[in-house]
Amino acid sequence: MTKDTFPGWHGTTIIGVRKGGEVVIAGDGQVSVGQTVMKGTARKVRRLTAGGSDVICGFAGSTADAFTLLERLEKKLEATPGQLARASVELAKEWRTDKYLQKLEAMLIVSDGKDLLVITGAGDVLEPEYDVTAIGSGGNFALAAGRALMDLEFSAEEIARRAMAIASDICVYTNGNLTVETIKHD
Repeated sequence: MTKDTFPGWHGTTIIGVRKGGEVVIAGDGQVSVGQTVMKGTARKVRRLTAGGSDVICGFAGSTADAFTLLERLEKKLEATPGQLARASVELAKEWRTDKYLQKLEAMLIVSDGKDLLVITGAGDVLEPEYDVTAIGSGGNFALAAGRALMDLEFSAEEIARRAMAIASDICVYTNGNLTVETIKHD
């Protein structure tokens, strides 16, 4: 099977919610190839500890590519301790300009409890305007649901879980098997 005929990996919805002094990143566990669910329990949300920083991150896209990016982010965090935004910009610059990294197909949501950022291979480091962001095949569904829930009396985790439940009901590449990581900021 060539790259042109390969049905493609689909699946993943990752949401990041910042509310009430905490940030939650939640991701589903489904990995699909074409119309087949290959795995329903993948962990696409991780905690990194590098350079004295505690960071949570979720990824959408190729798993191997995402792990490569997470390793690079760890190195950037070690070089710029406590500066997630700076480490993220450095990663995005390297991702956009390095010929090897340019081929990587993934997106990241990262947070240290203070910053909530989306990092893309196009060189973008984006901070959401409404304290909710989402990526992946069901990202737009989760984002819309999360934004609608933000004004209600729910915690960041409750919003993330409810938004993911809505996305999993709509997106066939998203399931309800969640990995959830929380980080607080003083």
